[in-house]
Amino acid sequence: MTKQVLYTGKTHTTGGREGAARSNDGRLDIQLSSPGSSGQGTNPEQLFAAGWSACFIGAMGLVAGKLGVKLPADLAVDTEVDLNKDDSSYFLAARLNVSLPGLDSTTARAVVDGAHQACPYSKLSRGNIDVEINLV
Repeated sequence: MTKQVLYTGKTHTTGGREGAARSNDGRLDIQLSSPGSSGQGTNPEQLFAAGWSACFIGAMGLVAGKLGVKLPADLAVDTEVDLNKDDSSYFLAARLNVSLPGLDSTTARAVVDGAHQACPYSKLSRGNIDVEINLV
């Protein structure tokens, strides 16, 4: 199978969780701060949640198209990414809470399950972190 690179996101980050990140094209230019701190910036968990939500919505659109389903205009994905710690390490867990108003539960579940198989963020997380996909 031939791989085709469609896009490469590039950022330059300094200072870690209390630093800054900027994309090479300048469209992203943010301050970073640790979760729960009084810092003015966002954190990696919020960025991951936003990226995953956006990607997941795109994947739902692809799956819905294949199923011949029209997605509601007011669909939404509320993603929660937990930063956890046990005795020896830090790790992530996540919940994607998907709202597909107007779709019956069987169709909504088919769209969501298909999107979880197709979404690159879901593929990245599969087998690496605990993930729940909830219809709300």
